[in-house]
Amino acid sequence: MTNATSTRPYAICANCIMDTSDSKITFDARGWCDYCNNYRDSIVPHWHPNEIGEKLIAPLIDKIRRHGRGRDHDCLIGISGGIDSSYVTLVAKEKFGLRPLLFHVDAGWNSQEAVNNVERLVDGLGVDLHTEVVDWLEMRDLQLAFFKAQVPHIDTPQDHAFFAGLYNFAAKRGFKYILTGANYSTECVREPLEWHYHATDLRQLKDIHRRFGTRPLKAFPMADIVTFKLYYRFVKGVRVVKPLNYVPYIKERAMQELVDRFGWQRYPHKHYESRFTRFYEGYWLPTKFGYDKRRAHFSSLILTKQLTRDEALHRIAQRAYDDETIAQDFEYVATKLDVSVDELRAIMHGENRTYRDYRNSMGLIGLGTRVLRAAGVQRAIIR
Repeated sequence: MTNATSTRPYAICANCIMDTSDSKITFDARGWCDYCNNYRDSIVPHWHPNEIGEKLIAPLIDKIRRHGRGRDHDCLIGISGGIDSSYVTLVAKEKFGLRPLLFHVDAGWNSQEAVNNVERLVDGLGVDLHTEVVDWLEMRDLQLAFFKAQVPHIDTPQDHAFFAGLYNFAAKRGFKYILTGANYSTECVREPLEWHYHATDLRQLKDIHRRFGTRPLKAFPMADIVTFKLYYRFVKGVRVVKPLNYVPYIKERAMQELVDRFGWQRYPHKHYESRFTRFYEGYWLPTKFGYDKRRAHFSSLILTKQLTRDEALHRIAQRAYDDETIAQDFEYVATKLDVSVDELRAIMHGENRTYRDYRNSMGLIGLGTRVLRAAGVQRAIIR
């Protein structure tokens, strides 16, 4: 089952492996896609993961330290147990001498690897951890509502809980700086919105829950786009910092350093530290909609010279994981959502929808994206 209703002939980039499963992708005369050209023209000239970058971020690091004087912590880091958030924690503590408070949201889907990785970093680096546990009955109801809505972005409830929990906590506790693992090295090619819509769109989240949910969301963490982008930034003074864009960050080397120093546990692919996300990205999304997020992930690594195109083509030709694990995860997800395997399969075979089929704030979000791009803040393509 796929979502490929377009009659557009199939095409794949001659430089990376993004293809026409992104319906808006364009190619130049050489066969290079707009992601590759954007990387060359808009990202590379402004990205300095070296000594230059360290000098550029140094004044901001000093401000963070000054902000933390007299406080137990000078910044907040959202940590999942994945590579990006784990490595930015190491960089913050050891390279920049910061005193971060790690903030973890338990939305009910953590893998054992994720739990172990967080614990290893806390113990190995001597940092503090705050964990917020999402009300599972509300989480389950909202997650099942997204399944019933038949949209690709069934990971939105989990993602929204992560970012809203983090930003609400920062604003409430007076944190001015949130450090994230967002980076160009592994994320210079972003998934198109038809694959993965904005988890920040609270209007859509509420509309889907209103139509398909059954339980009031009383404790579930929420933050709308105005609160998140404007109120917290300009009234509360909460600023997002992306340190991994200013230092050398090679994914494989970073993982090995974490493994060697802390006994950090690897996982098969980006975002697979969440058992739900592994199921969603590795099976549900490509099987039901024809979208494989690994294309964007591998293409980022191709552009940053961490993976050859031939190797990426070989990997993308293989399924994300095997039949036995898929069957186990399918049953696990159904059981967690309190539906039968047959009910979940029936949902899977329902008519595919998109974010456009429900109320959304795409007009406002799109305007904000264009403003940030014009200001040079947003350089990766998001469409």
